[in-house]
Formats: sequence, structure tokens, C-alpha cells
Amino acid sequence: MRVFVTGASGWIGSAIVDELMTAGHEAVGLARSERSARSLAAKGAGVLRGDLDDLGSLRRGATDADAVVHMANKHDWGNPAESDRAERAAVETLATALVGTDRPFVVAAPLSGLVEGRPAVESDVSPAVGPDSNRGGSENLALDHVDQGVRTIVSRFAPSVHGAGDWGFVNFLVGAARKQGVSGYIGDGSAAWSAVHRSDAARLIRLGLEQAPAGTRLHVTAEEAITTKAIAEAIGRYLDVPVVSIDPEDADAHFGFVGSFFAKTMTASSEITRTTLSWTPTGPTLVEDIEAGAYATA
Repeated sequence: MRVFVTGASGWIGSAIVDELMTAGHEAVGLARSERSARSLAAKGAGVLRGDLDDLGSLRRGATDADAVVHMANKHDWGNPAESDRAERAAVETLATALVGTDRPFVVAAPLSGLVEGRPAVESDVSPAVGPDSNRGGSENLALDHVDQGVRTIVSRFAPSVHGAGDWGFVNFLVGAARKQGVSGYIGDGSAAWSAVHRSDAARLIRLGLEQAPAGTRLHVTAEEAITTKAIAEAIGRYLDVPVVSIDPEDADAHFGFVGSFFAKTMTASSEITRTTLSWTPTGPTLVEDIEAGAYATA
């Protein structure tokens, strides 16, 4: 298949491009910068210049492809409304271009906010509906197009997609520990995250693209729940710094913007996902990656 990938030069997207090409597919990546374009071209992928606000490029990329993987997001923590607006417009544009084709449309989504008090499961419906909701309600918007001949596959990602070079949440936690001289967790550290190694995540997206039925929700999680205290302890062992509890009121000052996320439980089961696609994660655990130096440059 010829697969159009947004976010193709990002942390997860670049691994997906590699996975697709290794499996014999042709990948075409959306490139916002010349640097991204060169990176994609160097590995033999096609390049389409544009960004999330260039709806014409998005439409052209989807129209010319056999499948679409949408990974890009502005992640503007200072202006979440703008991120939500751009996400909704991009999903609407891509999905509309695929109407009536039965082509796969893989859409990235978060696990946060799905349920309270238990790990989310694949049958849980996202409560985010409409343009004013989280991520502009893009998950439900994409699924709305299933009845219009789009093979939508929602991929809900663990908050930590880890590995050497990860610049996501854990990278900021390690950076905060270096700066503060202690590795912190919030309160009693009982909040928990799911996690998945980057290589396992990329393989699951490829399997979903190839096999998952329309309307499938995939949970891209290998470890269901790792307590934030266990994450802090692994960082403490790696950096050889004390591990301490941080008062919730001091979390933002200690951790920066990632503090609000570190206080949340974001966990999910992937049992149905594993059975549906015969997916068995094989990568290292999050703690193993931290202790092996995956965040040495944080």
C-alpha cells in the first residue's frame, strides 16, 4: 500500500514509516520543514510538503494514498484550543477525502479522560464530542465516517511511548530530576501510567492498518499500569539521586508543564487489541529503558 503519514518525522511517526517500509509498503510523509523532508527522503520515503493548517496538502496526500496514518498534532500546551481546532480540521479533511473508498484511516488518540477509577478498555467510548472538547472530538469525528465508507481505526496511545531518543513526558521528568537534584513523584505516587516501547507501537499501527476492521479501537499499551512512584524510583536509580514525594501544590514548580500529567492516572488494557491482531509486545519495559540510559540526554 501507499501510505500517507502525518507526523512522519516525529518520535512515533518516524518509527511507523520505518515499520511500513520494512513490511514492503510505500510511505509518503507530510513534511513541515526542509529538515523533515531531508530526513524522510534519506530513508527512501516520499515527501509531501505542508503542515496541519495546509488542508489542501492533507487532502491531496489522502486522495493519492491507499491508506492514511494521522499522527501529527500541534501539542501547543500554552494554547490547547488552537491544538484542538487544528486537530479537528485535519481529521475532517482527511476523512472526507477517504469517503466511499473503504481505505484505512488510522487516527492517533490519547488514553486520558476516557474513564475514572479503572483501566480503560477498547469498548469504552470517548466522552470527547464536538469541536470544544479534548482534541476537538477527533476520535468520535473519525469514527462517524465509518458509515460513509472509511475504514477508521482509532489508536489510543499510552502516555509513555518510550525508547532511546524519547523526548516525551518521561524525558521531561528526567530533566526535572537533573535540575532539582531529586527524582520526584506527586503525593503518594499511586497515580499510574500505561507504557509501550516505540518499536512495539509502530508494529501495532502497521498491523492495524493491514488487518483491523472499520471502527476498531486499538490500545497501544504494553504495560497496563506503572505507578508514578516506580517511574520516579527508576529515574532516581539511574541518576543516583534521592527519590522524594512532591506536594501536589508544588508539582508545577518542580516538574514544569508535565506536572499536571504526572498527577493523573492514565492506564488501559490492551487485551482485546492483542487478541484481535495477534500482537505481542517484545520491547523493553519503561523501567528497563530508563535504567539502560534511554534518557541520557534529557
